[in-house]
Amino acid sequence: MMRSMFAGVSGLRSHQTMMDVVGHNIANVNTPGFKASQVTFQEALAQIVRGASGSGGERGGINAVPVGLGTQVASIDGVFTQGASQVTGRATDLAVQGEGFFVLDQGGQQFFTRAGAFNFDEVGTLVAAGGLKVLGWVADAQGNVNTDAAIGQITLPVSQVIEPEPTGFVDIGGNLSSDDPVGAVQTTSVTVFDSLGNPVDLVASFEKTGSNSWSVTATADGNALTTSPAALTFDTTGTLTSAGTISLSGYTPPGADPLAFDLRLDGDAPLVQFGGNSTAEVLAQDGNAIGFLRSFAFADDGTITGQFSNGNTKVMGQVATAVFNNPGGLTRVGNSNFAASVNSGEAIVGSPGSGNRGLVSAGTLEMSNVDLALEFTNLIIAQRGFQANSRIITASDELLGDLVNLKR
Repeated sequence: MMRSMFAGVSGLRSHQTMMDVVGHNIANVNTPGFKASQVTFQEALAQIVRGASGSGGERGGINAVPVGLGTQVASIDGVFTQGASQVTGRATDLAVQGEGFFVLDQGGQQFFTRAGAFNFDEVGTLVAAGGLKVLGWVADAQGNVNTDAAIGQITLPVSQVIEPEPTGFVDIGGNLSSDDPVGAVQTTSVTVFDSLGNPVDLVASFEKTGSNSWSVTATADGNALTTSPAALTFDTTGTLTSAGTISLSGYTPPGADPLAFDLRLDGDAPLVQFGGNSTAEVLAQDGNAIGFLRSFAFADDGTITGQFSNGNTKVMGQVATAVFNNPGGLTRVGNSNFAASVNSGEAIVGSPGSGNRGLVSAGTLEMSNVDLALEFTNLIIAQRGFQANSRIITASDELLGDLVNLKR
């Protein structure tokens, strides 16, 4: 009878643990990145009243007679199924679609999470909600990311700039009208940039000098430039037959290097001479002024691209993700974070989308994977199990009472 009472006590303890786990799951039904847990019971060690014996000449074998001692918790396992994605609209909210965890750092110790509610702190470091630093790679000056290097904190200083680039070419296309009289002038203008990124007003003029021939002149901020060659010729089909590239030089902006760039007339939409209106205009150019960081965006491979005030973009870094041979072996450390254990295996770190790592979805959060219908069912099971085991103790107590009352 004492054995039955202790078996009932073990059942109460086990079902209380189950109730604790179910309650924890339900409490975190709206926690981003939360992974539910499930409890597995196992039979406790049984007491052997009589051992088994083999068959003999006069009788057959006899089975052992074990008496069970109740139940115990065998394991509490994490359920790492994908949670639903919720669109938040915040550029720094990230969700992993598939396998993998974001890697966080706190004082040199790494943690792992599926909760991607990140933001940039006052110095431009990407951090998680609890202040842990998000790890990845920072791009070099050319915007290249070396994912073979060790991961570190991702810092994007708000003062970061893109250096200016002097103009190297200006593409001009369109039509110089063959109907124009000799002496007619067609002009087009564009802003180019010197070596310091300062804007310079360029005006290119085309003057008709004869049948199928034109001269080219140009000014920069009103200063005459040297054009080489300085003449254009077209054949009778309106196709340019002279050099398609004209070099411009001869002016030095204050404090900058001398201007030196090309007018390209034979690009994808070349300059032609047909009848009708003249439509010669600038189609493309390179060069830019200094660019100040204005905003950023995350790509599905975790790449962070900065948008700058001069219209250019540049890769500035990349978020890392990690996978494990046994994610169920991770240790929960609170705040929706996990730590590696001897049974999880080492973190295999890489860029999102590589190997078996899932891609990153920006502007969304992965919600809890708690199934409320299942948890409420488990709640009833735990309650009924607890209730049934309490009845074992009550019945055993009544039997003990009857035993004590035998002398009355």
